[in-house]
Amino acid sequence: MASLASSKPHPHLLDQVLVEDNSFSKTLILNRPKQLNALSRRMVSRLFELFLAYEKDPNVKLLLLKGNGRAFCAGGDVAAVVRDIREANWKSGAEYFRKEFTLNYIMATYTKPQVSILDGIVMGGGAGASIHGRFRVATENSVTIFCSLFQVFAMPETALGLFPDVGASYYLSRLPGFFGLRNSFCLASCEIYRFGSHLFIRIIILHIVAGEYVGLTGARLDGAEMLLCGLATHLVPSAKLPLLEEALVNLDSSDPARISAIIDEYSERPYLKGKSAYHRLDVIDKCFSLRTVEAILSALEKEAVNITEDWFSAAIQSLKKASPTSLKISLKSIREGRLQGVGQCLVREFRMVCHVMQGKLSKDFFEGCRAILLDKDKNPKWEPSQLDLISDAVVEEYFSKVDDEEWEELKLPARFNLPGHAIAKL
Repeated sequence: MASLASSKPHPHLLDQVLVEDNSFSKTLILNRPKQLNALSRRMVSRLFELFLAYEKDPNVKLLLLKGNGRAFCAGGDVAAVVRDIREANWKSGAEYFRKEFTLNYIMATYTKPQVSILDGIVMGGGAGASIHGRFRVATENSVTIFCSLFQVFAMPETALGLFPDVGASYYLSRLPGFFGLRNSFCLASCEIYRFGSHLFIRIIILHIVAGEYVGLTGARLDGAEMLLCGLATHLVPSAKLPLLEEALVNLDSSDPARISAIIDEYSERPYLKGKSAYHRLDVIDKCFSLRTVEAILSALEKEAVNITEDWFSAAIQSLKKASPTSLKISLKSIREGRLQGVGQCLVREFRMVCHVMQGKLSKDFFEGCRAILLDKDKNPKWEPSQLDLISDAVVEEYFSKVDDEEWEELKLPARFNLPGHAIAKL
């Protein structure tokens, strides 16, 4: 169909990110299928280089991004980051995130449409590589005993002793539907009544807190749920993806409206499973709008008396198994993100991840990676081990500048004269 790009900066770079030259577009393929396309340091560098080059190329109208195999992208290669830190120092790990976060910012402010095909697992850094783009195409949930290809979205960072990063505090706090409407509010009811000669309107506002639910519990969302909560823009049956891609690569236009219209032709209405958390928004709001993680967990345990759905018990167990420190900094991060732009969120998250890599405040990240990714005993020993042992002062330290003379803040590239669609993607 299409030929591979001729530029070959490094054989391994070319192997891990394949490039297809199309008439009016480029298709970038994440190509580490055995590692579920986890983003290596080289992949991040290659994607960064390609996105900058194609933005300047007038012959490139849009970019398609997809994964090879059963995953779109299972996140950043954090196991490799931990190995780099052990072999060198924490700054080596921090530099990986500096490059990744800068790539996320380029994607979030990209002047050309990015269409991400999310036909498979989307986790952590994979969310950052797609959700910041203009179009996110999810597929149906198709898990069978013979086929392990499935559509699932998750932010599992708290189970690793990390926190939802790659700009997650920006997009999780702005879910425009399902678990939250624009600016995290939705109209619950509107009553009009008359008192004498005056007409009164009583509006009841329901505050939805999807970001807290997804970010703290690492809840898994299928394609339909991703669409309804705004993380995906379209839901297309996987069988129609080849036709969709063919139509897109032959489009000589960067007009988001025309691209959206083409994807609409292949899209289908979402079908929510009967046990979807969508059906209990009232409980999610009631519990996850509380001020502290301790209060959230306590409220969930009280509600568990009357709720037997699997997703609800999974949420409670996820909170109990996650790093207490990660839960507390994640909650604060998401709530601060509601009042910040994507660049501000990434700069703040870089501060946080540097504290995590440095390991002075807590070594939970290294313990989580050991237990989940390296030794795989799935029995991390968190320190501190309880939520009530972590003070607000310690949480605040994660949001401060790193005390190291050689450390530098994340400095994002200047982006000027951006079109409207480049800064309003969620």
